[in-house]
Amino acid sequence: MKDSELKERLESYLGKRLQGTVEIANMVSLSGGACQENFSADIKVNGGPESGQYQTVYRTDKGASLLASLSRINEFKVCRMAFEAGVKTPEPFWLESDNSVTGNPFYFMKRIQGKATGRFVVKDPSLNKVRKQITQELAENLASIHSVTPEKCKDEKLKEVLNLGQHVSGKTVAQGSVQALRSQLESMEGAYPAMEIILNWLEKNAPESDAVVLIHGDFRTGNFMVNSEGLQGIVDWEFAHWGDRHEDLTWLCMRDWRFGKLNKEAGGFADRSEFYEIYEKASGVKLDPIKIRYWEVMGNLRWAIGCIGQAERHLSGKDKGIELASIGRRACEMEYEAMRLIEESIK
Repeated sequence: MKDSELKERLESYLGKRLQGTVEIANMVSLSGGACQENFSADIKVNGGPESGQYQTVYRTDKGASLLASLSRINEFKVCRMAFEAGVKTPEPFWLESDNSVTGNPFYFMKRIQGKATGRFVVKDPSLNKVRKQITQELAENLASIHSVTPEKCKDEKLKEVLNLGQHVSGKTVAQGSVQALRSQLESMEGAYPAMEIILNWLEKNAPESDAVVLIHGDFRTGNFMVNSEGLQGIVDWEFAHWGDRHEDLTWLCMRDWRFGKLNKEAGGFADRSEFYEIYEKASGVKLDPIKIRYWEVMGNLRWAIGCIGQAERHLSGKDKGIELASIGRRACEMEYEAMRLIEESIK
């Protein structure tokens, strides 16, 4: 569908839904991903109960999907649940699940300021005075995300979706994650002996979780918007699920998300100990060093498998791109890091 046709369809749809006349201006395609696309759009609603001007982002399915990624409908529900829990994330609204409008489900969300680019977050001089503030805000917001539990989710269908097909409880969170990774590895062509060794270690050392909570699933530098005023919002919720809080906390601290600032273990912008200390104070939960090591090993294996998967998209011809091909070459870095962490744990 051409952008002009999409604009006309959305104006007609929103006019009927909002009981007024709708004008959409400055509709510009933004960077998306394999399973979604985004458009910036300024919307003016004349008449009706929601009359006013809105700076929005239109977000919809692209047709492709990644393993374990949420549909836009379920992503909307998670965003709404997080927003209502006090998480600083763009407010989502105007969900439409009927494919007949544009061909795919979609929703709108409030457009926020700032940038998410990794190198901007860790190196840009404009953030020098607010990086400690950003650290504080991110740790407190992550605690708010983890305050959402399955018991608080009133949507039974969503509650089941966030289980990722597993029976999630404190005893089985790690085991379920290992099984999911093993299934992914077995579906891949070729032999990956280092990954098999890592999987065996994870299977043998799976710890029990202190609680099952909402996990962002991709909480890292690059998935939150910041500017010289601080944190503007946490974005990209398509991998959200129920799990162990240590998964999010260690994913942020993985070596690959530091963008050259290796001495700043928390996302390339803060000391890990500082971030964890703020999180513990905000959440009231004492973090377990053994679980931190375990889930960091898990995260590196997850991303190693993800790197192979990205390369396969290029090699298969589904999504040709030099970036996808180059990411595939990085799997060995994650294998090495996971093996290094395992070796340190047994010294």
